Order: sequence, then C-alpha cells, then structure tokens
Amino acid sequence: MSTLREKFERDGFAVIDNVFDDAEIEEMKTAISRIVDEMELSEHPRSVFSTYDEDKHSADSYFLNSSDKIRFFFEEGAVDEQGELKVAKEKSLNKIGHGLHFLDPTFKKMTFNAKIQRIFGEIGYEEPEVVQSMYIFKQPKIGGAVTDHVDSTFLRVSPIDHLTGVWIAIDEASVENGCLSFIPGSHKDTSATDYRFVRTHDTSGGPLLKFVGTRPTYDPLKFQHVPIAKGSLILIHGLVVHKSEANTSDKSRHAYTIHVMEKKNTVWSEDNWLQETDEYKFPNLFKF
Repeated sequence: MSTLREKFERDGFAVIDNVFDDAEIEEMKTAISRIVDEMELSEHPRSVFSTYDEDKHSADSYFLNSSDKIRFFFEEGAVDEQGELKVAKEKSLNKIGHGLHFLDPTFKKMTFNAKIQRIFGEIGYEEPEVVQSMYIFKQPKIGGAVTDHVDSTFLRVSPIDHLTGVWIAIDEASVENGCLSFIPGSHKDTSATDYRFVRTHDTSGGPLLKFVGTRPTYDPLKFQHVPIAKGSLILIHGLVVHKSEANTSDKSRHAYTIHVMEKKNTVWSEDNWLQETDEYKFPNLFKF
C-alpha cells in the first residue's frame, strides 16, 4: 500500500477518508448557518462568483480585499438583472471567504486541527501557512460549474509546487451533485503556467484584476470523477487540473476548503489577488 505522500506525488491529489466525524461536520454546518443568518444583505454588494466570466472581478475591490475578512459571493442564477436575490439568501450563496479560518472560532478549530497538521507533516511540509479559506455551497439546482483549472493560476508561489489545497466534504459529494473531477498526474506538466489571475496594481481607476497569458485547454476524456463521503477530504496539488460540474440535483454539496503554502524557501507573488495586510499575516498551521 503506497503512502499518502506517494499517492499525492503520483496523482496530484489524494482522498483521505473519515477525517471529520458527524459531530464536527454538524458543528461546521451550524457555524455557517449562523454566519449567513447574521449577514445583513444591505452591507454587502451582490458580488457574483463565476469562473466562466473573466471580467466579473475586474473592478471588485470587495473580492480583492477579503484575505482578512468574511465576505459573501452569490450564485449567478440567484441574482436578477436589478441585483436582487431571486431566492432566499441562504440558498443564494456560492461561497463565503476568505478569512473564515481565523475569524470564526469553529472554522479556526477545524483548520488548525491536529488531523490537518498531521496530514501536512506526512506530505513533507515544514512551515505550512494557511493563506485562505472558503465555505462553498454548490446549491441544489443553481450551484454553478467550476471550469477546469489549476489553483496556481490564482495563487502563485515560487517554487510553483509549494501550494496545496484541502477540500473537506461537508455533504456527500457525488457525481449527481457535482463532485470534483481530476486529471491524474497533470500536476507534472508545467507547460501552461504562464496563465494567471493577477492584480493590475492600477491606481487610475482601471481594472484591478485581470487574466494574463493563454488559457490552456484540457482533454475532457482525461478527467476522473472523485466522489467522496461526508467528513472525508481531498488534498489538491496546486498544479493538478480539476473541475466540478453544475449541481442540477436537489441535494446540496457543501464543502470547506483551505489553501496552504509551504513557507520555507518560498516567495508569495506580489501579483496574487490575495495578499497579507499590515495587520494580518498568513498564520502557521503548526503554531497558530
């Protein structure tokens, strides 16, 4: 039986079963319900999250400045042309990010968790820093597709392979409700890494964010569905190609995700949309 590290380095992803028990999963669901209940719609723009429209975030400082905040992003199918919600707010959200891991006590506890720490020790991380967190809803019937991509397009580090995602299934993730799909081994191909989502550093009122480089294309026949049970997780290499289909079922597909950088001998790109602030620095997974 190959080790976790061997599987991860071979395929670019690895499923780890039954990491969180039912009580821990329920605690996360309760916490996110409270956060949504307490959210005042009038205080947040109807920021729609889409991986199809590359201009959606172009002037979106709400998204850009969310590394140390809890912010709300809506599904395209939940917002009408006037920017009003077509469904109840708890059914309208695509995701909440990007500072859940240190601003909310429940998600802080689940992130800086001995089980997660042990996993990163097993794959050889020495100075892991949590750079962002998201709660993803994938709402029944309106949960949008996430197109094929690699995480290093959005979060670039040097060396480029010093980034790993953790995707925790809050609900069972099946083919029916839009589980993740991967191209096994695709993290070994670095030929398309010029494609990036970056800050423009524009101060004259122009777009704040843009895509640069040529968007790569992938063979749809190479993708492998990876359904997982509630409480299990997937480790995701920053260069492995993955996606998920729209949720056309009547079942939710909630997930809690974090991204972790190996800080040792690593440079975080100043062009990344996500940045530390004067007051907030990426916390060490082993020490926080």
